[in-house]
Amino acid sequence: MRLNGNVLVLNQDYQPLSICNVKKSMVLLLLEKAELLHDYPLKKIRTIRSEFDYPSVIRLRRYARIPYKNIVLSRKNILKRDNNRCMYCGSREKLTVDHVIPKSRGGDDSWENLVSACMICNHKKGNQTPREAKMKLIGKPFRPNHIIYLRDFYGNVHETWKPYLYY
Repeated sequence: MRLNGNVLVLNQDYQPLSICNVKKSMVLLLLEKAELLHDYPLKKIRTIRSEFDYPSVIRLRRYARIPYKNIVLSRKNILKRDNNRCMYCGSREKLTVDHVIPKSRGGDDSWENLVSACMICNHKKGNQTPREAKMKLIGKPFRPNHIIYLRDFYGNVHETWKPYLYY
């Protein structure tokens, strides 16, 4: 079996840290620098004398201090976070950015107050809150971490990764 799969690496506090290949994760596990949290049940790594679980998520045993680069708050990054969908109706047509709490009512430019919206929903909501406009958000806006943006590079994430990435 090839060792070219992807493994989610969590810091000691369960925060997503990076993604590595299976070979690197096995080195960390065998040196007892990490522990296995989730594996792929139908896959095994076999050697002449042993059989190991095929890792999906590992956690470092010691905390790694890594200086994180904050993701810049921009229109492009908000659309990416929201998967290029209107957060009110799910449309992918003519997207813009909407303030959940309008700026005129004290809303700020923050990850938690900005969402993707199609022109129709943005116009319908106007200078109201979603509740006043009788519109419901599909998902709660949040500050993304750097791992979420790796999904565009690696494709869809494995089911076992989701509890650690989307909190």
